[in-house]
Amino acid sequence: MARVLIVEDEMLVAMLLEDMLADLGHEPVGPVMRVDAALRAVAEEAFDIAVLDINLAGKVSFPVAEKLASLGIPFVFASGYGRAGLVAPFSDIPVLQKPYDLNDLSRHLLLLES
Repeated sequence: MARVLIVEDEMLVAMLLEDMLADLGHEPVGPVMRVDAALRAVAEEAFDIAVLDINLAGKVSFPVAEKLASLGIPFVFASGYGRAGLVAPFSDIPVLQKPYDLNDLSRHLLLLES
């Protein structure tokens, strides 16, 4: 079981993600919905993996991704734009394409856990 930080600004999507994580036997942390709150969560919360929506209320989550990378915490982006929303140095980070389902999420988390 992993503790998974949810960084998602749409409450319904965050709630669905929480349910899917619980169904997969993981413990959701959050959700956090803004970049500043996500940076605080990274500094203050204990978790193993993160799922980051790229666009948080009109701001990109790349500062959060930078902090996670510097700490060696694996993460996946979640985005309706797919890989098109990525910029260097994050072009190699996996993207969970919205809308996603339980199988998509499970497959991405397995990649991060290995």
